Amino acid sequence: MTEDGETHDEATAPARAPSPTPDPHRTRTRTRPRRARTALLTAVLAAALAVLALLSVGSGAYGIPLSDVLGSLAHRAGLGGAPLDRVGESVLWNVRLPRVVLGLLVGASLGCAGALMQGMFGNPLAEPGVIGISSGAAVGAVASIAFGLGFLGNWTVTVCAFAAGLATVLLVYVLSRSGGRTEVVTLILTGIAVNAFAGALIGLFLFFADNAALTQITFWQLGSLAQATWAKVLAVLPCALAGLCVAPLYARRLDLLALGERPARHLGVDVERLRIVLVLVVALLTAAAVAVAGIITFVGLVIPHLLRMAAGPGHRFLVPGSALGGAVVLVAADLAARTVVAPAELPLGVLTALIGSPFFFWLLRRTRRRQGGWA
Repeated sequence: MTEDGETHDEATAPARAPSPTPDPHRTRTRTRPRRARTALLTAVLAAALAVLALLSVGSGAYGIPLSDVLGSLAHRAGLGGAPLDRVGESVLWNVRLPRVVLGLLVGASLGCAGALMQGMFGNPLAEPGVIGISSGAAVGAVASIAFGLGFLGNWTVTVCAFAAGLATVLLVYVLSRSGGRTEVVTLILTGIAVNAFAGALIGLFLFFADNAALTQITFWQLGSLAQATWAKVLAVLPCALAGLCVAPLYARRLDLLALGERPARHLGVDVERLRIVLVLVVALLTAAAVAVAGIITFVGLVIPHLLRMAAGPGHRFLVPGSALGGAVVLVAADLAARTVVAPAELPLGVLTALIGSPFFFWLLRRTRRRQGGWA
């Protein structure tokens, strides 16, 4: 014991260095390159989308030169230019443009939904189909085709798919809820079980369907934008805009949720309410996309991965960036589907799966090598 009342260990112990205080200048220095990178990436994606859209509306069995496309667009906007001939105007405005706009909306919806799912579950393998949205929508569409329902005319399949997709998500959420809370593992396992049940229902409906219905069901499940019209664009537009506008508002809370549920709660995030809202947003985006385009895979899974590799895990860019990236990928894929084997057309869902599957496998191998394994 020393004269000051300290123990010998305390007296002889080296003085502890004061905890370093964060340097605001250094923080700003780190943030600037990240912001510049995300701004550059956003500009590149937007430019790519514009170029692909212009190429897509001009390419096909009836070719339209880029100058004529720009002239017709300027004429419709009242900025000069000149209209095309009657056939060219009809092809451009009634066939090509609705298809490109629908592809943009569907791709943006699937990409944004994928980013939300991965952020909500904290799992890079999550995608909208995990909680049964796609399979539920497929049940509604297949049932309406197999039983010859036509109470809404040409809209019957779309409405049935959309309603069944939303109902499936609500069913998954209710079944996985216990004690006022919903755990991620329970939600995923319930989604797997509901997906299996939906697959069995689809098989049962296929058993009772006739040959004409079987052909229609097959083409719907393969995914396509071939039946795009302005009416379908207007049908999906409110759902897509609502989901795409609401999703970025929860970016900061998703960043906090990435720290874990308990830390997020301590930082003021109502995790259960956040999960409910995001499940509804994902259901709205995915059900609308699947209802008008059929089942299109890998867009919601791969795009958030690529952007996370390029710009980091921050959801302030990842959520809107995934929407923009999804639009780019789907417009490009639809252009390829129409032109690679022209005059025939590849199913869009098949093309995205053929390209997305090996690419995602490469991504998994690359990530595993960098981390030295998954354990």
